[in-house]
Amino acid sequence: MLIAFFLAGASCASSEENLSPVLEEPSSIDNNPKLVLTVPENFPELTYDTSLNAPTMKGFELGKMLFYDGRLSSDGVVSCGFCHMQDFAFTHHSHIVSHGVNGAIGTRNAPPLHNLAFLNSFNWDGVVTHLDLQPVIPITAEVEMNETFGGIIQKLKKDPEYVDMFDAAFENNKIDAENILKALSQFMIMITSSNSKFDKIEREEGAVFTDQEAAGFTLFNTHCASCHKGTLFTDQSFRNNGLPIDEKYNDIGRSRISGLPQDRYKFRVPNLRNIELTFPYMHDGRFGTLEAVLEHYTSGMVDSGTIDPLFKNDDGHLGLPLTPDEQQQIIAFLKTLTDDQLLNDSRFAEF
Repeated sequence: MLIAFFLAGASCASSEENLSPVLEEPSSIDNNPKLVLTVPENFPELTYDTSLNAPTMKGFELGKMLFYDGRLSSDGVVSCGFCHMQDFAFTHHSHIVSHGVNGAIGTRNAPPLHNLAFLNSFNWDGVVTHLDLQPVIPITAEVEMNETFGGIIQKLKKDPEYVDMFDAAFENNKIDAENILKALSQFMIMITSSNSKFDKIEREEGAVFTDQEAAGFTLFNTHCASCHKGTLFTDQSFRNNGLPIDEKYNDIGRSRISGLPQDRYKFRVPNLRNIELTFPYMHDGRFGTLEAVLEHYTSGMVDSGTIDPLFKNDDGHLGLPLTPDEQQQIIAFLKTLTDDQLLNDSRFAEF
């Protein structure tokens, strides 16, 4: 297992150069050892600065407790895990867009929550650039969890178990917004997907592609990898991929954050790991199958003014020239990105 956390100081089978970052010293808090986040050899460097919030055993346990606790919402029901379910790679099948307290309906599809420690920004429009701050949006949004941090703090302070857990996890012992957010991050940065069939092939661990998968990989590198780049399968850019404008939401995407007209209808290029399980697809969940996604890229694209130039062909056609057989080959490759180890890892499971 190349992505794991260990007690600091424990021995590791991997070579030292593949253990970036290694958290060096045990925590100064008694009975709260630091955890080591091991970066797989085929992954990029972390973007999350663990020196400012080093994950510890107690911090991770507290973050997990908070992640699955409905008391972070105003109705006491909707937790982070309500929309981010481990069985579906920490996303949600039942709802096309996020559902919140008392049946409120959001406007965007819940994205998966793996490999967050390697990202530069978050949400479909990149409005947040630090993971510690990302939960503020769903927690306070009226159509999601609809709660205040003041309200959460008061609820947690009344629970003796939480009082003890915050005391054990943080040296200042405080139940406050900063520690709530840090604990959630300590849990989320450990949710790493790196043990799919593709990873085992890339790391030469004995797995091999079928002929169908190999053909799909070649097609993917030709038509898709310029945006879904590298081992994260995203270049973390924001692009207009030719979706017809949904009049129901009229979501202008990145432009809502930047204020720039050239960013209208641009959304984050999603990572494709576990894509077999993270349907429905696109920012508004409009496509229920990978077949529908590939059909869109082949014959369903429209130019709403800011479509990415990569999709414009010299003959005036928009999209990718893929036959039905080629679409199926790409889908076969995409299914090699499913990480069953993540889906069944008890460390991240709801209690």
